[in-house]
Amino acid sequence: MSALRDILQRRIALEGPMSVAEYMTLCLLHPEHGYYITQDPLGHKGDFTTAPEISQMFGELLGLWCAQVWMDQGRPAPFTLAELGPGRGTLMADLLRATRQVPGFHAALRLHLVEASPVLRAAQAERLAQVAPVFHDSVTDLPDQPLFLIANEFFDALPVRQFQRKGTGWAERMIGLRDGELAIGLGQPAPLTALAHRLEDTTEDQIVETCAPARAVMEAMAARIGTYGGAALIVDYGDWRSRGDTLQALRRHAYDDPLAHPGAADLTAHVDFEALAEAAAPLRAAPLTPQGVFLDQLGLAVRAKMLAQALTGAALENHLAAYRRLTHPQEMGQLFKVLGLAPDQTPELPGFT
Repeated sequence: MSALRDILQRRIALEGPMSVAEYMTLCLLHPEHGYYITQDPLGHKGDFTTAPEISQMFGELLGLWCAQVWMDQGRPAPFTLAELGPGRGTLMADLLRATRQVPGFHAALRLHLVEASPVLRAAQAERLAQVAPVFHDSVTDLPDQPLFLIANEFFDALPVRQFQRKGTGWAERMIGLRDGELAIGLGQPAPLTALAHRLEDTTEDQIVETCAPARAVMEAMAARIGTYGGAALIVDYGDWRSRGDTLQALRRHAYDDPLAHPGAADLTAHVDFEALAEAAAPLRAAPLTPQGVFLDQLGLAVRAKMLAQALTGAALENHLAAYRRLTHPQEMGQLFKVLGLAPDQTPELPGFT
């Protein structure tokens, strides 16, 4: 039995069932045994691979997107360039390399990274040492100045609560014990004002997920962008509105039972982009766009073709496979969506349909 499993079982035995959100938080961020506290989850030796690790083109294009939006907004200086959950710093390193020749961009930016994992902070500090990033535990700690923010696969790791419809009420799905083992059960149904509008588009026993931490992040981010200018680009898997049980675990690049290996598997849930956009009001939300469409509208196909000219053999095959993985509807191209946010009076954001 793992140490964290033992802690969870003893806690539930003493205090009763816990919400899915509380379970996710303990599994991912327990100070001694949490998944993000104890290991580097990325890459071949980890449990999953993100878009920046697949190809340098992803971070390069997001960098040029940031630079274009910065220019469209009058080149404010200084400004905060922030990334939420920056992984190993790969995306940011590619972003900075791609924007080196943009006049004034690097001189004006101040790099701030929001990261909970000490293991990943160390990797980020090493990779981005030349730009001396400032680390934060929360978006609320970012400076009061124009903010250009990137969040790639950040919101999917924030803890969700799950509610199952029962008549005109909602029963919360909880993590309890059954025969001494972790198991999912239901709390008592009750009306929920926050989910009253979801009675229109759900039927009996359908599940709706909510994410209070995501709302808090969006509100803090939007307050800065709304006041000082800037923009946000959010890339994640999910859709415009949450429906169904989307809690999943990844371990060694394969799906796992979310209750099977607490603290030793990544836990995520699909992102409700509608809820993010509503929390960011009054910022203007660009139309939610599939990742493949967004990247190709930024010129990914052209960039891929240019890089391919210098490649042969296995290197060329890997390059073309990376392009397909990022853009094809049956790979990441359709599952992942992109949400852009900016103040109402600013120019339209590039890349969106």
